[in-house]
Amino acid sequence: MVVEKKIVDEVSGWLRVFNDGSVDRTWSGPPEVKFMAEPVPPHDEFVDGVAVRDVLVDNKSGLQVRIYLPETKPKEDHSKLPIILHFHGGGFCISQPDWFMYYTVYTRLASAADAICVSVYLRRAPEHRLPAAVDDGYSALLWLSSIAKGDSHEPWLVDHADFNRVFLIGDSSGANLVHALAARAGKADLRPLRLAGGIPIHPGFVRSERSKSELEQPQSPFLTLDMVDKFLSLSLPVGCTKDHPITCPMGAAAPPLEDLKLPPFLLCIADKDLLLDTEMEYYESMKKAKKEVELLVNPGMTHSFYLNKIAVDMDPNTAAQTGRLIQGVVDFINKH
Repeated sequence: MVVEKKIVDEVSGWLRVFNDGSVDRTWSGPPEVKFMAEPVPPHDEFVDGVAVRDVLVDNKSGLQVRIYLPETKPKEDHSKLPIILHFHGGGFCISQPDWFMYYTVYTRLASAADAICVSVYLRRAPEHRLPAAVDDGYSALLWLSSIAKGDSHEPWLVDHADFNRVFLIGDSSGANLVHALAARAGKADLRPLRLAGGIPIHPGFVRSERSKSELEQPQSPFLTLDMVDKFLSLSLPVGCTKDHPITCPMGAAAPPLEDLKLPPFLLCIADKDLLLDTEMEYYESMKKAKKEVELLVNPGMTHSFYLNKIAVDMDPNTAAQTGRLIQGVVDFINKH
């Protein structure tokens, strides 16, 4: 007798969890959007000025990263390129670095910043609840440190990377990892690697109680209240609330910000984001704790707008704001 699996939890379009514990992440929303979540294969040759390689970091755990290498013109000083260590979004439950939406943005950023982007294939909830993604991000950082020391080898990084200028960047829930990993790295000796900056873009910072912006701002294709609630119920450690330090680093349960050793930060926000109020609370808390933090605001934009390729291609304002965001990130990297 075949027992039919039953759906016990669902995030519309993105995710279905079954009663046997299995998870289906096949896109089931509008078919015209599906291409953004399709994987782009790696290519060692330069396409639009960037080559892409997937690399196994750890044989035991299976941890992988995707490396974006920009095609550089020979420089007289033979200077090496900064590293951008990237953490994808998806509420800790969905998406991966090879998705088309990330490929388009991070090939563009690597080229514009003249930087090597290393994007981590993070373990996802509910199979791997937090802090699994944080641990994967930190393992990737330790791997970079081991290459800097000469204990590990990756040809593109050995030949081209400046390990004295490593930046953490993340989208949405990946931006939460920027803070968590910068805080963790502040207690470690990663030399000769140096963290030069953190760039959280539209971080998924929340509290247990709904904020005014959650109640009043428009829901968008990349963020609804249902997505916030369900993704976090599936990803936070069992028994924890949204006041957990990973989702509320400015809250009472988190280590005091003033006690953390953090590099300079560029916090990027969109002023129509559902999570605007808690993102701004984080910014004000960082300032109060005397941390070096800049703010980049995209007016009129919603959560993760720059990853929506359809809007970027069809709407001149979204395209212009995406260009402004990327340029702001480039300017921050060039300053540090």
